[in-house]
Amino acid sequence: METNQMEPSFRVAVSVEPVIGKYSCSLQVFLGDVKVWNSGHYSHFYTSDKCALELTKDGDLRLKGSNDRIGWRTGTSGQGVERLEILKTGNLVLVDALNRIKWQSFNFPTDVMLWGQRLNVATRLTSFPTNSTAFYSFEIQHSKIALYLSSGKWNYSYWEFQPTKSRNITFIELGSKGLEIFNDKYKKIAQISSFGTQFQPLRFLALGNKTGNMGLYFYSPEKRSFEAAFQALNTTCDLPLACRPYGICTLSNACSCIRLLTAKKGAGSDCNGGFSEGFCDKGQPEMLELSGVSSVLRTAPKRVNVSKETCENLCLQDCKCAAALYSAGKDGTSSRECFTYGLVSGVKQVERGTGLTFMVKVPNGTRVSHGKSNVKKWVLVMVGVIDGLIILLVIGGLGYCLVQRRRRRRRNMLASDNNNT
Repeated sequence: METNQMEPSFRVAVSVEPVIGKYSCSLQVFLGDVKVWNSGHYSHFYTSDKCALELTKDGDLRLKGSNDRIGWRTGTSGQGVERLEILKTGNLVLVDALNRIKWQSFNFPTDVMLWGQRLNVATRLTSFPTNSTAFYSFEIQHSKIALYLSSGKWNYSYWEFQPTKSRNITFIELGSKGLEIFNDKYKKIAQISSFGTQFQPLRFLALGNKTGNMGLYFYSPEKRSFEAAFQALNTTCDLPLACRPYGICTLSNACSCIRLLTAKKGAGSDCNGGFSEGFCDKGQPEMLELSGVSSVLRTAPKRVNVSKETCENLCLQDCKCAAALYSAGKDGTSSRECFTYGLVSGVKQVERGTGLTFMVKVPNGTRVSHGKSNVKKWVLVMVGVIDGLIILLVIGGLGYCLVQRRRRRRRNMLASDNNNT
């Protein structure tokens, strides 16, 4: 089932994908090769040997498995639905005899927003990273639009856009040149525009399930693929899950692992040192201090005008707290703030002198003799060493290229002299 527009076109398909001895059954919409809507985005329907799409006589669209088990439905029975259509916008709709829409996929957004689609306040797109309990979301709020990383009870923002003059948002719509933001009087109050000069219209907004980055995409006829005209985050270390848990994204955009030494286990084989299962009912932990390190995650639970020791204790007293960030301000006189985190992710190296102290909760015994932490020194050295190695490799590579180029030039000159003689 396709539209008649030029390529890339919209297609609707029933998808059956193998998943560990069974099959995932869903109804999907594609723009070219890009999946832009999926009935199983939030709740998967698994079946053993049958996946069928049915529009019943009373107007309900259903996905059915073995023994007529219903795995997904539109809930449109008795509304006079006569047919299923896909509009030129990519909106999948059920319409009655008068062509009135009774159900539409645009009302059930997943991780993609299409051109012409409108999302109201309190709506969100979601994306689920592979092998992770956390998920990303793109949320429309009255005061801003923002990207969030959610994990359990914790909810962190890592990018946001606010209209000027504190104007409230009512809905957003994806236009040909950018993401348009409107107030309750249908007046455009702001727009997120694409980078530079781009002649092709935007086709969709997508929230990536690998990086959590939000992008606006257009189709490039030259490359015959969709290209990003705008991305919310342009630096690797600004991504919320740029590195593994308990990893640090360094100034050179590389990942350094915080391998912690404990009295019982020695060096951990993973970044977390083997204690990622948490600290509830695990004995008395302590906090490991990391200078020159911050987190891209914001809106964590916050305390204001507290000391670093109080911030430390706030995390120690909450067994679900895994880390804390203390900000004393650049000059030491600014508001002293404490942020606590339920996971150690989004950690990145920053320039010294920012007044930030990042503290990680570790098992008791990680610190060694005289109350000093050899681990802390080791971690900071490792971050610097990895950055230094990368710089040396780059300089060494450039030097090697220059030497080889000189040798080739010298050989060519000798060959030219021989030919002349």
